[in-house]
Amino acid sequence: MSFKFLLLILALITFAAFFLGRSRAQSLATAEKVKLAALPNYYGYMTALWCVVPVLFALFIWSQFDRGFVLSSTFEALPAEYQALSVDELTSLKSNFVNSVDAGLSSDLPEALQTLVPRYEQANKVAQMIKLFGALFLVVVAIVVCWFVIRPALRARHIVEGFIRYALIASSLIAILTTVGILLSVIFESIQFFKKVSIIEFLFGTHWSPQIAIRDDQVGASGAFGAVPLFAGTMLISLIAMVIAVPIGLMTAIYLTEYASKRLRSIAKPALEILAGIPTVVYGVFAAITVAPFIRNSGGLLGLDVSSESALAAGLVMGIMIIPFVSSLSDDVINAVPQSLRDGAYALGSTKAETIRSVLIPAALPGIVGSVLLAASRAIGETMIVVMAAGLSANMTANPLEAVTTVTVQIVTLLTGDQEFDSAKTLAAFALGLMLFIITLILNVFALHVVRKYREQYD
Repeated sequence: MSFKFLLLILALITFAAFFLGRSRAQSLATAEKVKLAALPNYYGYMTALWCVVPVLFALFIWSQFDRGFVLSSTFEALPAEYQALSVDELTSLKSNFVNSVDAGLSSDLPEALQTLVPRYEQANKVAQMIKLFGALFLVVVAIVVCWFVIRPALRARHIVEGFIRYALIASSLIAILTTVGILLSVIFESIQFFKKVSIIEFLFGTHWSPQIAIRDDQVGASGAFGAVPLFAGTMLISLIAMVIAVPIGLMTAIYLTEYASKRLRSIAKPALEILAGIPTVVYGVFAAITVAPFIRNSGGLLGLDVSSESALAAGLVMGIMIIPFVSSLSDDVINAVPQSLRDGAYALGSTKAETIRSVLIPAALPGIVGSVLLAASRAIGETMIVVMAAGLSANMTANPLEAVTTVTVQIVTLLTGDQEFDSAKTLAAFALGLMLFIITLILNVFALHVVRKYREQYD
């Protein structure tokens, strides 16, 4: 029996439990000729929750142990020739065995291991039966408890709302703990990297070549981990993108809010937001086959030496991609400025342009800063466009006509393929991720400062 089928049965039982709890409350209220302390539906919700929550929790706990139960039952009778294996070899053997049997390739296993296939299938059936009957037992217990607990005076609404409140708290904690877990894992791996490579070299080095040789006598055996070229390339491409996106996006938002007709706005805004839904690989292809050759040919006509992959090509296309982040959010915050501010400015003799410049933009500045920050974060974290249009060369340059690379591109490159996880080359990806997190945090702190400063002025 599949897990999906079990969930379907549980859903049907929960649905039935709702009606059972509601009818139980209504029948007691009618028999005792009293008024219920809550609406009848809340008694149904309470019964359904008491049925489904313990079962789901028990299924989650059992899922952490059922694989171990199946494997231990299967490999109790391990053939003699495999009993001398080490722990790592035995773990690999079990994994290969399970993958082969689940894929229907048990005939490819060694003859000694094929004798374990019936034990594995039997253990799987036992685990499934334990899961099914355990879930049904908990459901029956929950229904019986609710049957005796439900009374007209029971405040079922408080119980249901209390559960929802704790569920919301748990959801918030999961989000927070996930962020903390990601940060701690990145910090831990970064510490391992800085034990192998000096943090001074990483932060201030100007040469990036994370190639670890197989033999110590090979050239570049120690690698070079100066990350300055990566951050310089990231900032250069992001700056080009923001120079394109911020003015165009902000002016588009002002036009759509203050000048465009309702009909034009209803057409133009959704059309503009389509840009945000285009996959980044499409932008990358557009940058590689259209924009980059156009920039190279145009530069050649002007006598400029333009690389076939340049920061300018990647920045231009990335700027086009993030225009909706600036325009859509800025449009919303400008449109949310109270009409009274506009009317007051017009009453004092201000023109529309003066009202926009002196009233609307300052009043909407916190939201505009937020949209710009979101666009900047999107630009800094972009990978595909940079790979296809700017290349992989870690050049220390401020010339937008040369090929550069970014932090995110190098993280993907370092973690692609078969790598030793404890090597400096692989651990460098976590150090780059940590530095990127710190940069993003600084941007957030700066934006928060701007928002607080101007929000106090215009609230």
